[in-house]
Amino acid sequence: MSGVLLGFAIVLVLVGVGFVAAWALPGEARAMQRGIAPLVYYITNPALMFLLMSDADLGAVLRTYTPIALITAAATGLLYALVAGGLLRRPAGPVAAGAMASSYVNAGNIGVPIALYAVGTAAPVVSVLIAQLLVVAPVYLSVFAWCRHRAGRAGRFATPRSDDDGASGSAGDAGAAADGGTAAGAGGAGPSRSLGATLARSLANPVTVATGLGLLAAAFSVDLPAVLGQPVEMLGHASVPLLLLLFGMSLRGQRPLGRDARAEVVLGTVLKSLVMPVLAWVVGRFLFGLDGLDLLGVVLMAALPTAQNVFLFAGHFRLATTSVRDVTLLSMLLALPVSLLVTLLLG
Repeated sequence: MSGVLLGFAIVLVLVGVGFVAAWALPGEARAMQRGIAPLVYYITNPALMFLLMSDADLGAVLRTYTPIALITAAATGLLYALVAGGLLRRPAGPVAAGAMASSYVNAGNIGVPIALYAVGTAAPVVSVLIAQLLVVAPVYLSVFAWCRHRAGRAGRFATPRSDDDGASGSAGDAGAAADGGTAAGAGGAGPSRSLGATLARSLANPVTVATGLGLLAAAFSVDLPAVLGQPVEMLGHASVPLLLLLFGMSLRGQRPLGRDARAEVVLGTVLKSLVMPVLAWVVGRFLFGLDGLDLLGVVLMAALPTAQNVFLFAGHFRLATTSVRDVTLLSMLLALPVSLLVTLLLG
């Protein structure tokens, strides 16, 4: 129980610091957002993923936990896409961003203390990171690239709707600046860039590459020399606070559950906070026969809130981020009571 409380307390404090900074220093906050977003995307987040993967016990996580994480994430994202795209008739870009927000969990920072203190092992969180960074994220980034390419072919290179300016402006504009100021943003599809080149670039994003290198290091028991290992460790440890500060800054001046995206936000929040943990319990208990702490670890990982990386990725591809931001915020608020309930029922 203490691990659950500690993980959420750390996140909320750092998000609060970012919000207060944006409130107290509105002019400087805009510049900070533009600088932090590409720094996290290209340097600190890849360093963190390399650290986590290079220490993984691959045999322990690939047999059971990783397949469960993949099945649960795929089922939740598909449910969102069917409802938002089929019933609500939303465009492909917002549907893709919302599907990722409803199924991509914050395992990198909240998940680590929860797994260690509530379950006693990091295996559940490492398996989720492997599933998300090597399979789920590349798939969604490819879809994002396709959406951006299609918008580019239609000549729509403007930033998202006005209701998204507060959120996507920081991450998206920073991404564009980091890539030399292309009209479509960093990773977006310019008019002269083919869809194949855009997809290849998305699959070769820094986080996925760093994750693959970390897994290779774990598979062959490679340890970096201290002169390289310590700088990588320092950069990796900076990723979580910087990303949470960026997210906190983006919340200033925003009102959750705006009229234009209310249905998507409610749908994504319900799927992320309630449906995904239930799906994880069903898959873990009945398909893989887990019980006890093993089953608790699987369900707790699914109950984690939406990762702030989804907000970063959506802004990076200049997709509408209003619903992503709101689902992230609301799922964070709901994750603590849901996780405590899961611990009481299964712990």
